[in-house]
Amino acid sequence: MATEHQLTALAERLRALPPSCGPVRLIAVDGHAGSGKSTFAARLAEALEGAPVVHTDDLATHDELFTWDERFREQVVEPLARGERARYGIYDWVRREIGEWRELAPAPVVLIEGVGTGRRTLRPYLACLLWMELAREHSWERGQLRDGPGLSVFWDGWIRAERRHFAADPSRPYADFLVHQGPAGYEVRVGPSGTP
Repeated sequence: MATEHQLTALAERLRALPPSCGPVRLIAVDGHAGSGKSTFAARLAEALEGAPVVHTDDLATHDELFTWDERFREQVVEPLARGERARYGIYDWVRREIGEWRELAPAPVVLIEGVGTGRRTLRPYLACLLWMELAREHSWERGQLRDGPGLSVFWDGWIRAERRHFAADPSRPYADFLVHQGPAGYEVRVGPSGTP
């Protein structure tokens, strides 16, 4: 697996896609919690010469683990579709409230990463859907090791919520590419959708 070559080739392919949200190519990086979405999105953003990344951990709340999509559409998608600067609230997980607001210019490529970014309500605005190909049990184990025992109660609730979400609204069948992470880096394969 040639990490840099794969990422460079993927970045070139994404830049060549037609815009999907006004002037923006909105790219989703989806997968189970703990599957490596944030790390991969950061590496891909570098390959895209600093493309902005929106993290759904900033959008979700304790009460809305998966029902953040309407707020995302109003605060991010709609302004970008008009070619305008977006402004969205960042949830403070400790204080349990919106803590700050972030602005996002309509860049040529914008990445959105997080569980459920390939959902049906957002797919019409996506230029490409990437799925991190790691089994949910392995993903969840990695996530729990990362977060430590202090968040075990949160993880119990999260796992139930994630199962329900993907049972009702799966993303993987619509993925344009599957991203496999191995010891030598990433390998990107054509996904179940068979496009772009």
